[in-house]
Amino acid sequence: MILDDLVAATRIRLARRQQHQSLTELKRIVAHQPPTTKSDFLTTLKQPGLQVIAEVKKASPSKGTIVADFPYMAIAQAYEQAGVDAISVLTEPDYFNGHLRYLKTISQQVSVPTLRKDFTIDPYMIYEAKANGASIILLIVAILTDQQLRTFRQLAEDLGMQAIVEAYTAEEVTRALQSGAKIIGINNRNLKNFQVDFTNSLKLRAMVPDSIPVIAESGIQTQQDVEKLAAAGFNAVLIGETLMRSKHKRELITAFRGI
Repeated sequence: MILDDLVAATRIRLARRQQHQSLTELKRIVAHQPPTTKSDFLTTLKQPGLQVIAEVKKASPSKGTIVADFPYMAIAQAYEQAGVDAISVLTEPDYFNGHLRYLKTISQQVSVPTLRKDFTIDPYMIYEAKANGASIILLIVAILTDQQLRTFRQLAEDLGMQAIVEAYTAEEVTRALQSGAKIIGINNRNLKNFQVDFTNSLKLRAMVPDSIPVIAESGIQTQQDVEKLAAAGFNAVLIGETLMRSKHKRELITAFRGI
């Protein structure tokens, strides 16, 4: 399964990074960071309307290279100018061609919250996200235990970040809720084989109480898709490939935000 390969690769990279930079050093960096001036993502999600999270992504396991030309900073600035509510940045290098420096540079130069999009499996990665400017992390239910979901989310919050707890199945939504998730993402992509079913999020939306913001992720391509998600009661959409392939990113985001 693709997800197993992704987690295995993450473990190897994690061990390598820990040899070059200790957790103690990361904690020191985080402790000396100035307070963030960026808006609180959870508060933003609770505002009326549909919020847009735009993703900076060069490649994926299923599609290979999405864009050959990758001026990631210019892309992030275009997203910000279009009024997105947050920017998701892929930091996984082996399958998505991501990098932590993309997160750090973008976080330093945009005023909106940034999400570290990666396969978080260890507290080290949460401190790493904070040290590189992230305001939000992703916790994937399928690769974490119930205890990890609770402790990782709490650690993120203790560091001044928010956690999107991502589910794909009804069982995973239940686990996310039981873990105390304050933000839930419902993925239309099955991470075990990377197949996409746009209706997956629509089927599972009703499981999440209205008091908890919920984000639809993956496979969102058209204005009609966004209209369906808004009508279903989603608080936000996370859109990557559609925006990355578009030559009119700002216009597309404006249209989505106007729904």
